[in-house]
Amino acid sequence: MGRILTLALKDLRILMRSKANIFWIIGFPLLMALFFGMIYSGGGGSLSGMSVATVDEDGSQYSADYIAELDGMSALRVTALPRDSAFEKVRQGKMSAAIVIRKGFGEARGIFTSEPLVEVGIDPSRRMEGGYLQGLLTRANFVLLQKKFGSIDALQSQLDSAISDSSIFSGVDVESRQLLQSVLGNFKSLTNKLEEDAESDSTVAAKTEKFEPFAIEMTPVTRDRIGPRTAYEITFPTSLLWALIGCSATFGVSIVRERTRGTFLRLRLAPITRAHILAGKGLACFIACITVCLLLMTIGAVGFGVRVSDPLMMAVALVSVALCFVGLSIMVSVMGKTEESVGGASWAVLLVASMIGGGMIPLMMMPSWLLTVSHISPVKWGILAIEGGIWRGFSFSDMMLPVGMLLLMGSLFFAIGVTVLSRFDKG
Repeated sequence: MGRILTLALKDLRILMRSKANIFWIIGFPLLMALFFGMIYSGGGGSLSGMSVATVDEDGSQYSADYIAELDGMSALRVTALPRDSAFEKVRQGKMSAAIVIRKGFGEARGIFTSEPLVEVGIDPSRRMEGGYLQGLLTRANFVLLQKKFGSIDALQSQLDSAISDSSIFSGVDVESRQLLQSVLGNFKSLTNKLEEDAESDSTVAAKTEKFEPFAIEMTPVTRDRIGPRTAYEITFPTSLLWALIGCSATFGVSIVRERTRGTFLRLRLAPITRAHILAGKGLACFIACITVCLLLMTIGAVGFGVRVSDPLMMAVALVSVALCFVGLSIMVSVMGKTEESVGGASWAVLLVASMIGGGMIPLMMMPSWLLTVSHISPVKWGILAIEGGIWRGFSFSDMMLPVGMLLLMGSLFFAIGVTVLSRFDKG
């Protein structure tokens, strides 16, 4: 064990001597986390609007027009959903609020009702957003009322013209003509009555003593706290994988460098075996991976509020993903016979694994077909395992799949690397 530890410390000292290596395994991943964190959190621009779900239990034309009025507001992003799905989305934090249009809303036009006909389900902790949404809902209803009933004078003028214009009754018998004129006259009387009621202070006062203008019922929907609280809880797991990619590429190149410069041969002539050399390389890579991950997580927790919901699951995730990338570093080291060929080939493979595994597009934002393809990438399983310890709230059974895939892939990568490396050694 002393020989292995000595070899590992030698590789770690060589790693720390290069400023470029430090940048690629610490600086670059940190920059990626901060850059994409600002983008996903809205730091690079304005918000796209409050995401709300609408439930139309009334099914009237007025309720449909009301929802269309809400959908036309730039401050809202409206999605029609069933009631149970809408409230579940709010609980999961995928929607800001659920707006339920109750039965009778169209008949009452949303105003002067004894019972609230609009229900809003929202997390009670989001008081500011709730008050803002109430204002938008009230405004939408009165805008719609104005559009539909705002021009009573114009309507009465049209009714007068229709009653006095005999040409529209041409071809109609006298009895039917009298009946139509009576209907139009009664409708005009109705509009006059509505206008008088609207202008009567006593009528409005009598109504407002008993009823509320556009009453809204606020229903508390406590949000489940399983989920990323900030964009940095999405980007920091990705940054850890970028750090591990940097470690794998760096140690892979270091192995081929020692082969081409004769260091590997001199070590083989010493009283140590190939197993000692590979174990030393693997231990150095493992220590570097764990150290860099802990450093980045400390920065995330202290500077950007990245939580660790389960430290034990996080520890399991870090160990398994580090072991996987140790095996990957051995495999990439045999992708060529020179430093340049190994460096180019290893970064090409690792970048593709990152692109399809969630290193550039978060897993939660991937289309379904790309999620299927991502199963072959260790980056995908590494991110999933680390997210399980940070915000997904994984149990041991939940963690078994990503950890199992990481250990399986790591063992396969290690076996391929050792097999090819032994052939190089014999050659």
